[in-house]
Amino acid sequence: MILIVILTPCGTLNLIINVMRVTVNLQIKKSKARSDNKCPVYARCTMDGKRIEISTGIFALESEWDLKGQVLTGRSEKVRVVNNKLDKIVTKIYDAYNQLESTGGDFDIFHLKQKLTGAKPQNGFIEIFEKVVSSLESKLNKGYTWGTIKHYKTTSQRLKEFIPKYYKVKDIPIERVNYEVLNLFDSFLKSNYNISENTAWGYHRHLKKVLSDAVAMNLLNKNPYSIYRVKRVEANRDFLTLQEIQVLENKIISLKRLELVRDIFVFACYTGLSYSDICILSKGHLQIGNDREEWIIIDRTKNDSRCRIPLLPKAKNILQKYEYYPINNSMNLLLPVHSNQKMNAYLKELADICNIKKNLSMHVARHTFATSITLSNGVPIETVSKMLGHNSLKTTQIYARIVDSKISEDMKKLKSKLAG
Repeated sequence: MILIVILTPCGTLNLIINVMRVTVNLQIKKSKARSDNKCPVYARCTMDGKRIEISTGIFALESEWDLKGQVLTGRSEKVRVVNNKLDKIVTKIYDAYNQLESTGGDFDIFHLKQKLTGAKPQNGFIEIFEKVVSSLESKLNKGYTWGTIKHYKTTSQRLKEFIPKYYKVKDIPIERVNYEVLNLFDSFLKSNYNISENTAWGYHRHLKKVLSDAVAMNLLNKNPYSIYRVKRVEANRDFLTLQEIQVLENKIISLKRLELVRDIFVFACYTGLSYSDICILSKGHLQIGNDREEWIIIDRTKNDSRCRIPLLPKAKNILQKYEYYPINNSMNLLLPVHSNQKMNAYLKELADICNIKKNLSMHVARHTFATSITLSNGVPIETVSKMLGHNSLKTTQIYARIVDSKISEDMKKLKSKLAG
């Protein structure tokens, strides 16, 4: 133990055990002077770079205040009583600090203020975040997929690592979440997990939703994301050309697991369905359209938007191939789909076998449908948007990157018209 002698503002000696992380200074607030020109005296407490101010309930003229000694000047009995009261306030603050320190738990300057003022515990940032996640879990498959909830849980885990590291406490009051906190969290993610700008954007999207909910619950006056902006960089999205799709289709594969994954991937290329929608695809989703042809009509698990997709022959052939697959029949599904993690792992193996130098994933199939299968063959973007189940053309434009062959074809038509 280390004994430290502290001279209080009123000149008395206090013995404090251990080196203190908190300092207390008394000062008058001239900006809050009353009509009689007397200013309130505040105790400013600083700890780990953060500070709070506590009103002492005492007022003094600026001319009566000893700035250096932090006491009232004069030798009258009234001055002595006031200075003694200030001395007790400072001692009370140090006592409260020592009590928190003796528990051995983590605390910060705001816990100290709570103990001194008797204020009710504030709602914690992580506490509110987890309440929102619980609310999302109750809406599983009713607007929220397990994948989305899993991502929120990952963000919650990152917060549980970030807050103790930077603030030395398990949680911080949600009222304290400001531009600085969000900026530090962004730096923490990028330095500790080496993530891209777009991956960081995903974490911030979760925080923004939780903070918006906190505003709606009157726990926060304003969402700090109104001033903290996070950029989303336009990603270079892979898709397969028609030639690459044909290589996949024609490849003779001896391993049944890879053949299955290849077929499901090709099916996604010809329908544009996402992994989560293929997982739940059943006979009930196959319907006869006005053209008397077979269509897939399904509400997307991601946003409940309806997809209406005419079934192309190659996609239909794959469904027929697995029509009597045992797992399909027992679960009333059309295709036997592995977990997304396994599917993507097998697709990388498949890409090596087929000598395709692209990072294959189930989402690449969706891009391929939008780009090589539909738009490159003259299907209007509005039609493609409807089939993909997008709510706006802006979303479709992210997927629908026109390939050079389509641009060349369109320009040839233009040249022909201009020549005529």
